[in-house]
Amino acid sequence: MNLNKLSTLLAATALLATSSAMAWESEDGQHSTSASVALGSDYMWRGYSQTDNEIAISGSFDYGHSSGIYLGVWGSNVDFEINDEQAHAEVDIYAGYSSEFGTSGIAYDIGFLRYLYPGTDGGDWNELYASLSYSFFSAGIAHTDDVYGGDEDATYYSAGFDYDLPYDVALSAGIGYYDYDETGVEEQTDYRIGVSKEFIGFGFDLTYTAMDNDGENANGNVADDRLVFTISNSL
Repeated sequence: MNLNKLSTLLAATALLATSSAMAWESEDGQHSTSASVALGSDYMWRGYSQTDNEIAISGSFDYGHSSGIYLGVWGSNVDFEINDEQAHAEVDIYAGYSSEFGTSGIAYDIGFLRYLYPGTDGGDWNELYASLSYSFFSAGIAHTDDVYGGDEDATYYSAGFDYDLPYDVALSAGIGYYDYDETGVEEQTDYRIGVSKEFIGFGFDLTYTAMDNDGENANGNVADDRLVFTISNSL
């Protein structure tokens, strides 16, 4: 194990072990905050690794209003090049609105997300997203006109299925389709299926991810099929 990998692992272990309460809600219930930290065997995003098949530590902080408005920030280590510069961190800033159509049970979520890569030049980009969910099913769409910090449009379509199994185990499955407008870039499909469980105050997740041939050809070995194990803690 190299020193960078070891230091990442030690930092993640320390954060996971520190469970000082950060969740808060105002007396009138109008405002709330929450935070989380996670240690994963990889950081998989839309079918391929963002950490070059290495360990990932991530964390988030979120604010929510009873009206449905929310905003937050999420960050993780990464390992890839942007414009010949090495990216070591990703910070996502997002804001949106979530609610339900009356008493129909159909929930919706719309928002804006900005991907930031500190220490690199020209790699930051924006995305608009929207999703619907009902019962066990969900569907979403995300669109950008500057994918990966370039000048091209791209749209990501996704569908998911979530179901509670016996013994408080949760099953989650999904499929995503990335449609690139850029000439010469093949559309890519990714798949995932996993199980998760809350135990002794931590969340444990084991997920299998894969991509189609176009995705594997475009992204190389970071898109190989794999199992990803993650342990998390909400603070």
